[in-house]
Amino acid sequence: MSLDDKDSVALSGKSDENESNSDENILPVGPRPGVVYPLNVIYCGECSLPLEYCEFTPNYEKCKLWLEKNLPKEFERRTQLADTGDASEEEKKRQKRGGRGVVRAKKKQQAPQKVCLSRAPRGKKKFVTVVTGLSTFEIDLKDAAKFFSHKFSCGSSVTGDDEIVIQGDVKDDLFDIIVEKWPEIDDDSIDDLGDLKR
Repeated sequence: MSLDDKDSVALSGKSDENESNSDENILPVGPRPGVVYPLNVIYCGECSLPLEYCEFTPNYEKCKLWLEKNLPKEFERRTQLADTGDASEEEKKRQKRGGRGVVRAKKKQQAPQKVCLSRAPRGKKKFVTVVTGLSTFEIDLKDAAKFFSHKFSCGSSVTGDDEIVIQGDVKDDLFDIIVEKWPEIDDDSIDDLGDLKR
């Protein structure tokens, strides 16, 4: 080996011995034999994740029901694979290492199903109408705010967890419109709180 060769080896960090070892450890490039491309990934309709990840979600039982209903062959294949596993169910559930583990789904507390309407001042002669309690009837607040803004031709927005603010004094009209739009809400479940300060 000449002096120039030693310098090039020192610069590249490789020698003849390392070159033969590195050729054996190179990762394969290109498609793998026996794999059909493009890969077909099936997503769960319940949690919108690939089916392999459903078991790590809090609502795994709902995912299994969806899979059994919509893809029975895939459900049967996955249950057969699960039955052949050596680990018992208790061992699977128990967390072995640190970390948070599987996040449990929060159970919704049953709040009294009441819709409360109130009027709040906004400046000297202007008012806003505040609607609370629509989420207890599982009504999407964004859709309800959009409906109110179209119905009354005014601005309305979702503020807070369960509150819609409508610009203008439309409290009297809301009693009829809410019952008409959402039949699951009856007249008895709508309360008038009068004038409130915000």
